[in-house]
Amino acid sequence: MARFLIAEARFYGHLNDLLLKGARSAIEDAGHQHETITVPGALELPAAIAMAAESGRYDGFVALGVVIRGQTYHFEVVSNESARGLMALTLDGIPIGNGILTVENEGQALARAGGEGAKEDKGADAAKAAIAMFELKHRFG
Repeated sequence: MARFLIAEARFYGHLNDLLLKGARSAIEDAGHQHETITVPGALELPAAIAMAAESGRYDGFVALGVVIRGQTYHFEVVSNESARGLMALTLDGIPIGNGILTVENEGQALARAGGEGAKEDKGADAAKAAIAMFELKHRFG
């Protein structure tokens, strides 16, 4: 049994609730354990995961959050830099599932976060990716 840390940027609580539900269910359905921490925003997710990885307490990580395009360049900075930070950690061998939604509007976020009638559940998808990468690391370990 592995232990996963779900790190969430809880800027849009109602959307994060959906992402968390999917991630937690996927981890539990796979027979693993999880904890959840909250950070202020998506830019803080890579740093929080890096700190947690150094503790050695977790086997894998799930990053969750929602970034909705606004009227400024800030959307690109947050989207690109949070993804870059998570990718850098994965290249260091840390199993991470990236469930940060980068969308144009709340409707797109609801459709991807597992809202009512949604065909996607990106929280669950991110958790499944983290589990798959943990298993791959264990296989090569």
